[in-house]
Amino acid sequence: MKNALGALGCGALFGAGLALSGMVRPEKILGFLDFTGAFDPTLAVVMCGALAVMIPVQVLVRRRAAPVLAGQFASLPTLRVDGRLVAGSALFGLGWGLSGFCPGPSLTAAGVGVRDALWFVPAMAAGMLLFRAWEARAHRPSLDETGVPAATPERELAARVAEERTSLIP
Repeated sequence: MKNALGALGCGALFGAGLALSGMVRPEKILGFLDFTGAFDPTLAVVMCGALAVMIPVQVLVRRRAAPVLAGQFASLPTLRVDGRLVAGSALFGLGWGLSGFCPGPSLTAAGVGVRDALWFVPAMAAGMLLFRAWEARAHRPSLDETGVPAATPERELAARVAEERTSLIP
């Protein structure tokens, strides 16, 4: 429950920051990507502001033995750059450049009623479902954004059963 509340708080803070900075407006993103026309450096300023907050906090966090809302820090696998990663990155960049939306800002924009986002979010969800179906067809396990196998209902149930069994052992 603590993790869910922490995630909700982080998501709400992220969404509020996106809305306040204007990053839910596709013209801001497209203006940043338009080097030869009406270039808008707002996105770069927002990124620099985020780094100015994140870097000192990251330094403090790395001094802790464990995170505040979890028992230990996650150990993430080292991912290699391969054709699938490059193709996925190119597809993401193409979609971002054409629409002016990426997943976080699109959800925030849809939440505040930006009409284009109300079209983009279902299309993005359909693309995600299509990708999952493609991966399942290739018999690859679903991975989360860190490259770790994603939680499935079967895995979650097995983890809960294993946890209950160990809690019953004196």
